[in-house]
Amino acid sequence: MAVLETFNPSYGSGVTVAPGVASASSQLGNGSKTLCITSLNAVQCYIRVGGSAVAATTADYPVPAYGQVTITKEQDADYIAYIAPDGGGSLHIMKGEGW
Repeated sequence: MAVLETFNPSYGSGVTVAPGVASASSQLGNGSKTLCITSLNAVQCYIRVGGSAVAATTADYPVPAYGQVTITKEQDADYIAYIAPDGGGSLHIMKGEGW
């Protein structure tokens, strides 16, 4: 039987970003395998995790308006890209471990 581990945040690692109509990215640093992403307003955003050249599109992982998602990533994927096609987005991103 698998054990479900709750999300253990890496306190102090949280950043708030402002996605716009064009893809932008931020460096996360490596080490953590889980990200908790929280939408802080009424705009749907999309994210993609990868290397320094990563870019997000509307075909990537959606973060619903006022929603929260927790995703796993490769340990060495140290950038996150984000886009809000309608503009005016705001996301809080926290590194950690678990779900």
